[in-house]
Amino acid sequence: MKSLLSKSTLGRWLKSFLPGTVITNPMERLRASVGALLGILLTATISHQILGDTTELPFLIAPMGASAVLLFALPSSPLAQPWAILVGNSISAAVGVLSVTLLGSTPLAAAIAVAIATAAMFATRSLHPPGGAIALSAVIGGPAIHAQGFLFIISPVGINSLALLFLAIIFNNLTRHDYPHLPAERKNLHQTNDLLPGGRLGFASRDLDTVIKQYNEVLDISRDDLEFLFKQTQMHAYRRNFQQLTCADIMSRDTVSITYETSLEEAWNLLRKHKIKALPVIDDAHKVIGILTLIDFMKHANLDVYDEYEMKLRHLIQGAREATSGHIKVVGQIMTTSVFTAFADGHIVELVPLLSDAGMHHIPIVDENNHLIGMVTQSDLISGLYRAQLNGINSAPT
Repeated sequence: MKSLLSKSTLGRWLKSFLPGTVITNPMERLRASVGALLGILLTATISHQILGDTTELPFLIAPMGASAVLLFALPSSPLAQPWAILVGNSISAAVGVLSVTLLGSTPLAAAIAVAIATAAMFATRSLHPPGGAIALSAVIGGPAIHAQGFLFIISPVGINSLALLFLAIIFNNLTRHDYPHLPAERKNLHQTNDLLPGGRLGFASRDLDTVIKQYNEVLDISRDDLEFLFKQTQMHAYRRNFQQLTCADIMSRDTVSITYETSLEEAWNLLRKHKIKALPVIDDAHKVIGILTLIDFMKHANLDVYDEYEMKLRHLIQGAREATSGHIKVVGQIMTTSVFTAFADGHIVELVPLLSDAGMHHIPIVDENNHLIGMVTQSDLISGLYRAQLNGINSAPT
């Protein structure tokens, strides 16, 4: 039994040497490779101009190659952000130069340089793995690098790091990868201390913070990206468990809509008649071009003094009725033009963060031609999720 167990353990250990499944598509791999090519072409040219045709040149290009892999293949990694590459590389270069100055170009100096550079990058929150290679290059790079002294920090390390960073900002953003990678903004629209609705039940941000602290290892993915992936996994599991409940299943189909030229008085009367709080605005092709809400009326009527709101609102609408010059007359002048729409065949779970955390209350539903075909409100979503939950319970095996 012990022999079999040992063989089984050995087999699992040997399998750990095999690569994991590649999850990026070919276009993403090509994008990263092209970025690395441009990055090294740029930094190699700079290094050659600074040091000339010397045997020490590879010692300068090699660390930049590692930086290029991070900046172009892992642009959202905390290890690839501007602070990491600029401070991490610079502080490592300083440690390397100091080590070779005090201890000479010896194995001990090389080991101490890498160790202290790693500690310094941890201390300055600038951990950038190529920094270890920068510190090593300063020690074993040869006469041309040693002759630079502390100037090595600026030229070529600092210059190369800046050039690579500048190229990464341009290239990554042109190829639709936000860089630098900014943390997600978690803001309560109501300006209270409550958690956002999406974080009050189930998986919450503080749970992730606790687990990461317990894990106690460096992650090469940002905390916000990790949270995003977890939440997307939850949504995917919801789709699988409750099948394909789409926006078309829960939307209101007999939609009351208006046009750009609809008068304010008519739009206001429609809101009151149908007891609704928003009207989608469509063009002649029935495509959504905006949305008119009660907030739009209040904003343009300057309803910041609550005891005078009725008088101000009447003044806004009566001014439109009189159609005098300079007055707001039609819906198109006060509607919200940046309107979010959803497709009829989209799963309703995609609407949850929009109608809860993002502060939206109404989402127009469109077909594949972007023609308005319905509307989903918070009430529609609550009803749909409740029905889905009941169906899941009723269909569960006993």
